[in-house]
Amino acid sequence: MKKAYLGVDIGSISTKGVVIDKHNKIIASEYLWTEGNPIKAVKRLLKKLDKQVDKDEYNIVGVGTTGSARKLIGVVLDAVVVKNEITAHAVGTTTFYPDVRTIFEIGGQDSKIILVDDGIVVDYAMNTLCAAGTGSFLSSQSARLGIEVEEFGPLALTSKNPTNIAARCTVFAESDLVHKAQMGHKKEDIVAGLCKAVVTNYLNNVSKGKRIAAPIVFQGGVSKNVGVIKAFEEACECAVTVDPNSHLMGAIGVAILARKSKKEKPFSFSVQDINFQTKGIDCNGCANHCEIICVYRDGELIDSWGNRCERGAIKQKRNKVKI
Repeated sequence: MKKAYLGVDIGSISTKGVVIDKHNKIIASEYLWTEGNPIKAVKRLLKKLDKQVDKDEYNIVGVGTTGSARKLIGVVLDAVVVKNEITAHAVGTTTFYPDVRTIFEIGGQDSKIILVDDGIVVDYAMNTLCAAGTGSFLSSQSARLGIEVEEFGPLALTSKNPTNIAARCTVFAESDLVHKAQMGHKKEDIVAGLCKAVVTNYLNNVSKGKRIAAPIVFQGGVSKNVGVIKAFEEACECAVTVDPNSHLMGAIGVAILARKSKKEKPFSFSVQDINFQTKGIDCNGCANHCEIICVYRDGELIDSWGNRCERGAIKQKRNKVKI
């Protein structure tokens, strides 16, 4: 039976998963919304991936997790590798584009830039406060304009005179959008202006002070927006590459890391039927008052974290724990 590896990228907005073989070929993939519940989202993800994988041909021997809930989901899936998004995206991208120098990544709620030299990450930055350069910003504006977010890109390409939208922050951009719409600006011009605003915000905030060098690879959910791609190419004055699986690159990268780790743990899709719960416990053992996060599997404590000293350490018990 052939070996396969599962990579899961669990973010606050979306959850991505891929199963790859030893040659990094994608056997199964899925993209869905997290909806505020990472454990439930991963269970839905596994259910969909389960239907795509031929269990008579492939055996998943390693799992990797990345994203904002990577540690929690790493415990749930008994992952062999748990890595941050910078590492996962860099590994995934450099595997398929070894000459890449700059990686643009814009997701649902955050964005990042990764600078690469000879296949090694030499610098990176992430957005901090402003959401005007993210997918959630575009989604909220699409609802305001009554346009499906999937139509944003093609509509932006039809614009001959993009509207100048203030891109300093979400509040200014939204206010300016309403003002320009009331002035009679065409919808396609406003949409093209929003795409440019996303790029302007990204370049002025996330990549500020960074030396952007070609080749450039653009990934994350927003990379599917052709209007944003065009705006990036115009701003950077060079071609911007978008992989067909650009929205899955974090999951692909961590799956590759699981394969490269040489660590193997048996994995079964039946984990989707297990009851997992999390519970926050306030530790009063010292002045830190840490919040300890405990993870239970069918009522049994399997892991915990959050303590900053030994007084907050919680030992795993083999007996059932009442939640």
